[in-house]
Amino acid sequence: MTRKLLILFFLGFGFYYVFFFESIDASLKMVFKLIPMVLLIGLAFSTKVPLKAPYYWLISIGLIFCAIGDYTLQWFIIGLSFFLIGHVFYIFAFRSTDVSTTPIYVKILLSTYGLFMLAWIAGSIFKNGDTVLAIAVVAYMLVILMMGWTSFRTGSPLAIAGALLFITSDSILAIDKFMFAVPYSHELIMFTYYGAQFLFMLSISQFFKIVQKPK
Repeated sequence: MTRKLLILFFLGFGFYYVFFFESIDASLKMVFKLIPMVLLIGLAFSTKVPLKAPYYWLISIGLIFCAIGDYTLQWFIIGLSFFLIGHVFYIFAFRSTDVSTTPIYVKILLSTYGLFMLAWIAGSIFKNGDTVLAIAVVAYMLVILMMGWTSFRTGSPLAIAGALLFITSDSILAIDKFMFAVPYSHELIMFTYYGAQFLFMLSISQFFKIVQKPK
C-alpha cells in the first residue's frame, strides 16, 4: 500500500470521525477514533529517510503513546498519563535537533499563556478539592507547553505548526471539560488533534531535508 493511499485513508477516516461522529454506532466510535492514528503510525515508520536518527524513532514512538492515550482517555487520568508520555517523546525528538532556537517572543507568549491557563483551569480544579486531578493537569500543561517551546529547535514549520495545533486542541479540551461547554467542541478538538499528529508525521521527512541542506 503506497504512502499516498495511506494518507488518503487517513484523511477519509479522520474527516468521517470528526464531522460524522454522531452517525457512528456507539460500539464502533473508538474503532473509528483509532484508525486515523494507526494509519499515521504506519506512515511514520514507513517514512524513507537516509538515516534512522533519533528524530525518526522518537516521533514514531510518540504517536504510539498518543494512540494508546486516545483509547484510555475514557479513564481520564490514565489517558492523560499516556498523552504526557507521548509528549515527552516529542520533546526528546525536538531536543535531539539543533537546527534553530526558540525566539524570545515565542518564549514570552507561551509562558504567559501557560500561566494564564494554569491559574484559570488548574486553579479551578484545586478549588473544587480534586487535588490529584489538579496536579495531573498541571503536569500535563507544563509538558505540552515545553513541547511547543522545543518544537522551534527543529527548524521545521510542520513540527512547529503541529505543536501549536496540539496546544490548541488540548486547550479546547480542558476548557470544555473543566470550565464551560465549548460549541462544536468535538469537531474543534479532533480536527486540531489529527492535524497536529499528521504534521508531526510529515515533519520526519521535512526535518531530514532541512539538515541535509548545504550550509
